[in-house]
Amino acid sequence: MDRHTPSIKAEMPARFRRPSILSFFGWILFIAFISMGINGADMTPDRLFNGILNIGSFVGNAFPPDFSRIGPIVLSMIETLEMALVGTTFGVLLSLPVALLAAKNTSPHPAIRSAVKGIIMVLRTIPDLVFALIFVIAIGLGPLAGILTITVDTIGFCGRFFAERIEELDKGPVQALESTGASQFGIISGSVIPMAFPSFVGTSLFAVEKSIRGAAVLGLVGAGGIGVQLNTAMSLRNFDEALMIILVILAVVLIVERISASIRKKVL
Repeated sequence: MDRHTPSIKAEMPARFRRPSILSFFGWILFIAFISMGINGADMTPDRLFNGILNIGSFVGNAFPPDFSRIGPIVLSMIETLEMALVGTTFGVLLSLPVALLAAKNTSPHPAIRSAVKGIIMVLRTIPDLVFALIFVIAIGLGPLAGILTITVDTIGFCGRFFAERIEELDKGPVQALESTGASQFGIISGSVIPMAFPSFVGTSLFAVEKSIRGAAVLGLVGAGGIGVQLNTAMSLRNFDEALMIILVILAVVLIVERISASIRKKVL
C-alpha cells in the first residue's frame, strides 16, 4: 500500500464490541432481577391458565351489567370529576411559581433551583395512592383527601414540564425586555408566560386526563369518589354492578379525552 494512501482502520460495529465491565455487570444484575421476579411471582403455566379461566368466570358473572343503581353511581362519578378538576386547578396554579423557581433562566438562585427541583422529583416519585393514604390519615376519609392528593400529584407532573418548557424558550424576547430595564416580574409576565402559555395549556389538559383516571381509584383507599363504589361492589362480589361502574368510568374518561384533544387543537 502506498504510504500516501490513508489507512482504513477496521472497526467492529458497536453491537459487536466487547461490553465494558460496568455494562456486563449491569446486564447480569438485570437478568438476575428478572429471574428473581418471575420466581417470586410463582409464574407457572397452571396459575396463568387458571387465571384466564377466572377472568372468563368474572366476565360471565358481570354480564349483563346491572344498571339498577345508576343514580348513586353517576353522583359518585360527578364527585370524582369534581375532585379531579378542583385538585388539578389548584395543582396547575401552584405549579407555575414552582416551575419559575425550578427553571434555570428564571430561578433567582442555583440553590433555590436545586431545592425546588428536588421537591418536584419527590412529588413525582411517590405514588399518588401513598399520598392518598397519608391525607386520609391526616384529615380523614372523603373527597378532600382526594383533592389534596391530586393537587400534590399535579404539582409534580406540571411543575417538571412547565420548568422544562420555560428553559427551552427563545432568549430574544427576554433579552429585549431586559434591555429596556424591565423588572423580573415584567419579564416573566410580558415574555415568559405568553410564549410558554400554549404548552402550559396542553400540559394542563394532560394533567386533567391523568387526574380523572387517578381519582377513579383513590376511593379504594377511602379518598372519595367512584372508587368507593367500585371497591364495595368488588368486595361484595357484585360483578354486574362492578362492570356497570367500569363502563361509567370508561365513558367519562373517553369523553374528557375527546374534549381535551379538541381544546389542544385550537390552542396549540
